[in-house]
Amino acid sequence: MPKSPTLPLSEITVVSIEQAVAAPFATRQLADLGARVIKIERPDGGDFARRYDESAHGQSSYFVWLNRSKESLTLDLKSEQGRAILEQLLGTADVFVQNLAPGAATRMGLDAESLQQRHSSLIPCDISGYGSTGPWSDRKAYDMLVQGESGLMSLTGPESTPSRVGISIADISAGMYAYSGILSALFTRATTGVARAVEVSLFESLGEWMGNPAYYTECGGTQPRRVGAEHATIAPYGAFPTSDGTILLSVQNEREWVTLCTELLGNASLTTDPRFECNSARVANRAECNALISEQTRTMTTDDALSLLDKIAIANGRLASVSDFLTHPSLEGRNRWREVDTPGGPVRALLPPATLAGVEPRFDPVPALGAHTDSILGQLGYDYAAIDALRSATLI
Repeated sequence: MPKSPTLPLSEITVVSIEQAVAAPFATRQLADLGARVIKIERPDGGDFARRYDESAHGQSSYFVWLNRSKESLTLDLKSEQGRAILEQLLGTADVFVQNLAPGAATRMGLDAESLQQRHSSLIPCDISGYGSTGPWSDRKAYDMLVQGESGLMSLTGPESTPSRVGISIADISAGMYAYSGILSALFTRATTGVARAVEVSLFESLGEWMGNPAYYTECGGTQPRRVGAEHATIAPYGAFPTSDGTILLSVQNEREWVTLCTELLGNASLTTDPRFECNSARVANRAECNALISEQTRTMTTDDALSLLDKIAIANGRLASVSDFLTHPSLEGRNRWREVDTPGGPVRALLPPATLAGVEPRFDPVPALGAHTDSILGQLGYDYAAIDALRSATLI
């Protein structure tokens, strides 16, 4: 696949045995910046995320999101020939990423230690549920389970119902740390010549994001309450009704509270009311505080309420749907949408959040299963007859 020399990672080759979300998210971000990502998939169906749904022109919405600009190579890694081809690829690679089931990489000789004995300049990145060592190293871990084990679900949702965050946040956090870890390892190798292995676990990644409630609980003696769209330790903060919908607003300091009382509620005396005179008091008396605000916002249309909040510099927003997000004026106004081809037809895709001046990220197609098998094997020296033989033996 041609690579633009203007992209920062255009000289980097990544081989990945990946599935689901965490590893594909990490490698897609490397591909966005120009890395050649060779995605190894099982001949009998490939990455199981291909079949999560069929909503994106017959393709899985997860797969389309996570796998643009990659090359798909089907390979039976249980066979000697399949493993030999993998070994050839690893000899040409800079990075190897895997999120195989617990213990599988070690059984295949694809653990970091074994790989670096054979390929000293290779940067291995292992993504697991709970790490490669320790008492939970052999446990399977899916996003919802990690949300539960980390304590996140005890903080999310209404008071009566612990809830899963609506996106795969544990997988996404692990993918982000794998991505940044790989970039750090590439920099280290470029500056010192030493290739360091990267290890990321879903549990520890999400654990890092639990820092605020962890300190609050450990030092304060009780964990934050589960308060739905509100904030456990800040008030007012959350959703409020209007005459035709719902708005979101947040007060972050006493100056803003004074402004809200004066300009929205029309009652400056509330600023010295003992129930509301500081943030901790407002949190303790949240129901009364919210009732006062709701009484006023119910008399206003959504547009009028938001317009007033903008005028008085109180942070606010709409309770948008996903469809609203897809047509958000900020994304359109900043030209953040691009087009990506998929086997079923083109889809829109957002630019990566980190904008590098003068760099346009790559948006090559989402590959069909095995779309690049013949070309990759050809580059490794296999002729048409050898490739046909591998295909006849269902090894590719």
